[in-house]
Amino acid sequence: MNQRANDPIILKIHNDDNVAIVANDGGLPSGTVIKPGLVLQDGVPQGHKFTLVPVAQGEAVVRYGVAIGYATENLTTGCWVKDSLMSMPSPPELERLPSGGRCRGIPAPLSGYTFEGYRNTDGSVGTRNILAISTTVQCVAGVVEHALSRIRSELLPLYPHVDDVVAIEHTYGCGVAIDAPGADIPIRTLRNIVLNPNFGGEVLLISLGCEKLQPDRLLPAGAIPVASDSRVVLQDDCHIGFEAMIEHILLLAREKLERLNRRRRVTCPASDLVVGVQCGGSDAFSGITANPAVGYVSDLIVRSGGTVMFSEVTEVRDGIAQLLARAATPEVAQALRHEMAWYDTYLQRGGVDRSANTTPGNKKGGLNNIVEKAMGSIVKSGVSDIVGVVSPGEKVTVRGLNYTATPASDFICGTLQMAAGMNIHVFTTGRGTPYGLAAVPVVKVATRSDLARRWHDLMDVNAGTIATGEKTVEEVGWEMFHFLLDVASGRRKTWAEHWKIHNALALFNPAPVT
Repeated sequence: MNQRANDPIILKIHNDDNVAIVANDGGLPSGTVIKPGLVLQDGVPQGHKFTLVPVAQGEAVVRYGVAIGYATENLTTGCWVKDSLMSMPSPPELERLPSGGRCRGIPAPLSGYTFEGYRNTDGSVGTRNILAISTTVQCVAGVVEHALSRIRSELLPLYPHVDDVVAIEHTYGCGVAIDAPGADIPIRTLRNIVLNPNFGGEVLLISLGCEKLQPDRLLPAGAIPVASDSRVVLQDDCHIGFEAMIEHILLLAREKLERLNRRRRVTCPASDLVVGVQCGGSDAFSGITANPAVGYVSDLIVRSGGTVMFSEVTEVRDGIAQLLARAATPEVAQALRHEMAWYDTYLQRGGVDRSANTTPGNKKGGLNNIVEKAMGSIVKSGVSDIVGVVSPGEKVTVRGLNYTATPASDFICGTLQMAAGMNIHVFTTGRGTPYGLAAVPVVKVATRSDLARRWHDLMDVNAGTIATGEKTVEEVGWEMFHFLLDVASGRRKTWAEHWKIHNALALFNPAPVT
């Protein structure tokens, strides 16, 4: 790229946009000449918007070809569009939107791409070989933590083909209204996490004994493949002291590790990938660089016959009309409406609306409101038809592009996508976050080259080269696709895996706590 360091780098998305963003590191000062007749009236930070033409009070501020807000006063050309200069549009009324269900057909298939994975008896494929220890209640966390430490130090070195041991810990299980409406969500989430492909069906269940979430309710006999002899109840009379509890857990763990250690990677088609895509610490570049590149990868995976899930209700709510137009069937369209309406009601009960989503970091990165954020968020889904909708805590059941309804919280979204069955995760960020999951490899994608340089040992892919014109969306997309295959095969580790950066799982519990 033959651009001088101080030359303005300006990004406009759609022909109809009346604003553009500044891509230069450090932003641009007041008086910068963008082109003849267009001079910045204010200093504009990197990622922030300025007006390309005058925008009258009450007129739409347009980015991505849609109204992301309305000017609260007359804006001159070259004006920095701050939060205070825009009011937010009303959300789309679900009942007035088109019904959708217009399937555009199957895209050109993509064949010949494989990875080395662990095939499970239920047909799913793991990208890692992990022993899971599930829990029914937070009360057992200290015991499980002690057992984990001993398993890692004493047992794991004996089983070189096992990647790790992971506790499925949480703050649920007791002191909750377990039969209230909405309580089924955290319970089925925990139940389905046990079935994640990366656990290979070898799971221990640790309970206290007196909690509301009893083992048989969490993992019903016959319905979930966790044998009764894989359960430890700490209050059982056989446990005489703390050491007896730990030794019981280690005994069962050794049996599980023996079986897991006999597993080997086999060549699997890319159609066995189940990829969760998410963004966190988003900025104005998210919808220009990283998310479009992830969208390109999403389409490649769908064309390969694989499964992709995108999520975050409040971050698609304002783009629901675009999603309805991509619904493969009327049933999928109706399911999308249902999930949006359910979440609208959930937010109303809490006395907030979708505008509560946008964070101070989002705004510092140039995203004025949730409408603008949503337009950049949904592009992670690519352009494929949406073939399935997954309610919170449920498992994905159909291959292709699925909408998995979750809150936008990074940690809750990741937990719910684990329950849905993802075996690899793609996470884009503009502000930067050390987010990671213990059970699923997380590929981190930087929206800006400055972030990729500063966090060189935390970011796996730099999509910032798209903003500077060094690479195209397609080039970064293919780079990421091959990186995913390598990570899924165990040939490469993500930085989060390298540093063992793991966030705690976070359950979505809309029911009351007693």
